[in-house]
Amino acid sequence: MGDHVHVRLSQGLSVSEAGELIEHSRCRCGATWTKMFDADGGKPEEPSR
Repeated sequence: MGDHVHVRLSQGLSVSEAGELIEHSRCRCGATWTKMFDADGGKPEEPSR
């Protein structure tokens, strides 16, 4: 068999008490991730074309 490649499936978004955006993801194998984005420190992203 080949190597396993994690596929991140979105499990939703939430906002922390500090105002950070939190992205929750998981893989079908059971692995989970939490990624935090600081909403205070930056300019808005440009729309993609």
